[in-house]
Amino acid sequence: MTTLQTHDRAQLCAAYALDKKAFNVRLLDVRKISSLTDYLLIASGSSDRQVQAVADAVHLGLKKNHQVLPLAIEGLKEGRWVLIDYGDVMVHVFQEKVREYYDLDGLWSEAAEMPLAEIGLPRPDPAT
Repeated sequence: MTTLQTHDRAQLCAAYALDKKAFNVRLLDVRKISSLTDYLLIASGSSDRQVQAVADAVHLGLKKNHQVLPLAIEGLKEGRWVLIDYGDVMVHVFQEKVREYYDLDGLWSEAAEMPLAEIGLPRPDPAT
């Protein structure tokens, strides 16, 4: 079994989300402002199917390649907002209107954002 550091697990979540063309992907370091988790990944999909595909890619990528299982997955069936809880990393995949409504980006505005380019991940163009 592969032991992943929290930082590495967060990066892998972002990579798997981007592989499924998630857009507006943000990886937030919340260690200094939250005792709930260390990192939040917030990503968007353009439809319920894409949200489900992004969430599945994160879940199955960590499960198959790193033997890491989440503590819980919520919202997968509906595909509007999926939460995958790994304890130290929480992944939120939204349809864009749902993301705007709940405004986790605003709620966690004090968190340090990890630039995806710095961790070797391209930031996709939301227009594509």
